[in-house]
Amino acid sequence: GGGHEGPHPITMLRGSVILAIAASASAFMPATLLPGTFPPAARVSTRSLGLRGGIAAASMIDITPNVSFDTIAREWRCKWSADADKAALVSAQDALAGVVADVKKVKGVKSVQRVVCGGCLDFKVVTALDAGAFGDWEAAKFEPEEAFLAKIKAIPGITEVETQTYTLMPM
Repeated sequence: GGGHEGPHPITMLRGSVILAIAASASAFMPATLLPGTFPPAARVSTRSLGLRGGIAAASMIDITPNVSFDTIAREWRCKWSADADKAALVSAQDALAGVVADVKKVKGVKSVQRVVCGGCLDFKVVTALDAGAFGDWEAAKFEPEEAFLAKIKAIPGITEVETQTYTLMPM
């Protein structure tokens, strides 16, 4: 009694981050690793990085000695049709407007960005979170992801609705 029981918080964070990245970034891992594993060299480090201006030390997760991160992003994306004066895009934006305030309230959110490409007809929502907070949002099934995706799937002219999780770092 009284002592810390269970996995250390850094171990839990590392496990959550490892699973998130392994699921979406397996193309970057050596073929010798089993699915759902992470490179053995992965570790949490604290250091001053030029990526963050080199001003303060930051707790970073190292994928390799030269690939580190402290931010994980969840992307919701789809294709939209330009038919009917871009009605699908108008409706997708309306659906986003209906959930963006809730997304911004998620603990650890750093930014919510919308990407629209008029050439390839992409509509994307990228939510960036502090890596330490990502596991909680993942456990909550990325709320309000399910409702948002259901809403845009029902929009005529919206196709290829997908999600992806990845790290995101300024360079």
